[in-house]
Amino acid sequence: MTVGSNVKQCLATLKDIEAQLSSLALNSLDKEAQAVFHEVTLTVGTIKKDLQYRVLELERQEPQYSGS
Repeated sequence: MTVGSNVKQCLATLKDIEAQLSSLALNSLDKEAQAVFHEVTLTVGTIKKDLQYRVLELERQEPQYSGS
């Protein structure tokens, strides 16, 4: 697996984690748990955006990673 593929797989995993955390925040009955899940969802979202930027940079700098 190439570096580009690894980074894209990591991004896909983060998107899944973000969705799961968001679901937990919505479905939790405990207000404190809801707040924690929401906060962590926002943190993962920030990390996801940084990783998306890195994927774009990889594709720009290393054309062989584009589209894989």
